[in-house]
Amino acid sequence: MRNPRTPAEIRAAFLFACNAELDALKPGNVHRHSAGHGMEVRHFENAARAAAGPIADPELSVGKRILRATEASVAAAGLNTNLGIVLLCAPIAKAAAETTFDVGLRRRLGLILSALDEQDAADTFTAIRIANPAGMGKVDQGDVHSPPVKLTLLSAMQLAAERDRIANAYVSVYADVFDFALPIFRDVLFGSELDLTFAVTTLHMALLAEFPDTHITRKFGPEVAEQVRNDARVLRPHWSPFATAKSLPILQEFDAKLKHAGLNPGTTADFVVTTVFADALINRKDV
Repeated sequence: MRNPRTPAEIRAAFLFACNAELDALKPGNVHRHSAGHGMEVRHFENAARAAAGPIADPELSVGKRILRATEASVAAAGLNTNLGIVLLCAPIAKAAAETTFDVGLRRRLGLILSALDEQDAADTFTAIRIANPAGMGKVDQGDVHSPPVKLTLLSAMQLAAERDRIANAYVSVYADVFDFALPIFRDVLFGSELDLTFAVTTLHMALLAEFPDTHITRKFGPEVAEQVRNDARVLRPHWSPFATAKSLPILQEFDAKLKHAGLNPGTTADFVVTTVFADALINRKDV
């Protein structure tokens, strides 16, 4: 029987995932090949190191992990770089500390998500206000800028699930990760014995081609997000079944095109980190 992950293992897996995402070419995002959107790799590195402790802290609830990690990240980086990562990784981190891995991470995750309460919602809403992500508008119910209401975090996510893939992850028990992204990542990385950076690039492009990025949707509208999705699909021959060194020039052109237009598929990057994090927790003895 494989034991629950320790705080040190969870922290290491989180940092591993954050760094793996930064090392790979991911068109439209910040990575070691190219800065962008007024941000550099160091901003994300600083934020990841700051967030890792709270994310893995066994004494904290999901909401408190999100709040403390966001506070630390914004203080370290000077801007919001990883709110989506924190929102997605905090519940997985708690689940990893509470399950034996022969039982299953996702099963425990579902129980944790269903038990999220009003304090988790209040803490998460505070974290979102601190991070102040771009493109946040007003909604009638569950608005993070409104006075507190009696709403659990899962209920708040249910209200946003149709317009936001991170909220949808809470409602679907991370279907995008466990049903789509993890199988692709494992097939590419382990089946083809690829370099990790090319596996992450492939994962990024597969997610970008499958789901309209909701960060782009919030800022530019659904038509623009759908166009980016279609562009990723057109490039499929260059990254499927997996990206290689020969893929880099065309993907770098796509990267430059997106950044020139100010299009940052940030939600896609959040799911890349979360997928690598989950894989590291499930499959890797040392990271």
